[in-house]
Amino acid sequence: MEIISKILIRIVALEHLYILYMEMFAWETLGKKTFKGALKDELFQPTKTLAANQGLYNGFLSAGLIWSLFIPNQEWSENVALFFLGCVVVAGIYGALTASKKIFFVQALPAIIALLFVLLK
Repeated sequence: MEIISKILIRIVALEHLYILYMEMFAWETLGKKTFKGALKDELFQPTKTLAANQGLYNGFLSAGLIWSLFIPNQEWSENVALFFLGCVVVAGIYGALTASKKIFFVQALPAIIALLFVLLK
């Protein structure tokens, strides 16, 4: 179970590193592809700074998850992982309720699964 939970934490962390990259550095290219139909093409340039800010927050989530993998004390490692996974779950649910239901499946669900595996260790 421990190996699976660490793999799932890595997957969620990598996903948020990808979101950081897309929102901070590729908003007008990958962002357009990812959010096709959700935003008009002419809105990507003026929202670039806002997207970069969101990307930075995704980077913080990823950093916290990665940090949890390097904490030698198992109890603290699990607590830090649970906190950051919980943040991802809340953000994913909020995004699903306010922006797109797809966000639940892309962000919240993987974090929920990882959170469950951390709790079941």
